[in-house]
Amino acid sequence: MTEVPQRRLDAAWLAAEPLAAVLAVLDRDGEEARVVGGAVRNTLIGEAPGDIDIATTALPDEVVRRAAAAGFKTVPTGLDHGTVTVVADGRPFEVTTLRTDVETFGRKAKVAFGRDWQSDAERRDFTMNALSVSPDGTLHDPVGGLDDVAARRVRFIGEPERRIEEDHLRILRFFRFHAAYGNGAFDGPSLHACIVARESLRNLSRERVRGEMLKLLVAPVAASTLVAMSDTGILQLVLGGVGLPVDFAAMAAREAALGLPPDPVRRLAALAVLVEEDAERLRERLRLSNAEHRRLAAMATGWWRLGPATTEPEARALLYRLGPVSFTDRVLLAWSRAAPDAAAAANAWRTLTTLPQRWAVPRSPLRADAFMTRGLAGPAVGAAMRDAEAAWIAADFPADRGTLDAIVTAAVARASAAAPDAAG
Repeated sequence: MTEVPQRRLDAAWLAAEPLAAVLAVLDRDGEEARVVGGAVRNTLIGEAPGDIDIATTALPDEVVRRAAAAGFKTVPTGLDHGTVTVVADGRPFEVTTLRTDVETFGRKAKVAFGRDWQSDAERRDFTMNALSVSPDGTLHDPVGGLDDVAARRVRFIGEPERRIEEDHLRILRFFRFHAAYGNGAFDGPSLHACIVARESLRNLSRERVRGEMLKLLVAPVAASTLVAMSDTGILQLVLGGVGLPVDFAAMAAREAALGLPPDPVRRLAALAVLVEEDAERLRERLRLSNAEHRRLAAMATGWWRLGPATTEPEARALLYRLGPVSFTDRVLLAWSRAAPDAAAAANAWRTLTTLPQRWAVPRSPLRADAFMTRGLAGPAVGAAMRDAEAAWIAADFPADRGTLDAIVTAAVARASAAAPDAAG
């Protein structure tokens, strides 16, 4: 494809330090450097640039030499693929030499360094990611990315089948980028190629699949994207089971209504967790961390017992046992699966979800010496303390000394009756 006539990118960050200094070092003396990819795309759609990556005609050794001469630190993060991280004023920039693919193997590619910007652009995934900008603001569009950015259309460069064959993870990246930057219908040829190649997802590492999915779940149009993934059978391959896009959409709506940031683990539960076995399956399927699995398992336990009729004391007892994060998770999961809200029910759910902001979880006032001075010893002390704590929770966490003494006395009496030799 012939590059379209050039235009300029209005981006204050392009002239800001330390980026300007790094570009000045690389874009001279017969070598060229441009900012490529996401920073350019994001600026065109009105978002913050995010990480700033640089492409250059200079070979990696020359990048290192020039950076060192300018007093910048370099880290050889991917020399085999031509990538050096240049650190200037504490800020890292990935600098990659232009490349062409010699061979590809589904993920690993054998590359050759080059000086052809067109060839380098054509080896990337989506048209909107192949845009680049020179230090003077000149915008370069070698594969028609500007029109796709304007239309918020995610489209593979060239033949979609070939791009997917180069890296099967691009199937998930296609849906993730649509969820993040797309608007409207999917690009037909790109979607068709993903469907045809969907079985190749089975060959991907679980860590890579996890990374793409957790990013997708928090993207702006994730709900409709997941419906498309389900309709095409791709979501089932990823999750190892049936997804629930309707519950996911409800969860996203609840978070938005409460002003909560999108949470990928909470949204994953809404999409795919009904019982604890689902949490276990997802841990294996997506190689989730222990902390992520614990959150899913906690949400799966008893979410169906919560509802608009849950009383404040019942909610406080649950919050005491779970802590604020797990409590909020479980309430939101239950709300996302509730019947369509009447006004009264919606208000009750909202009141329930805000309990951690309205009530500070107290520490148990029960101490072992209170039981030992009443004659208990050994294991009976622990048993009585657990019994007393349950009674304290059931009484809605009283703090007055008289009520606490009565709870301790009753627990000691029950422990002594159950084990007459419990006294020391």
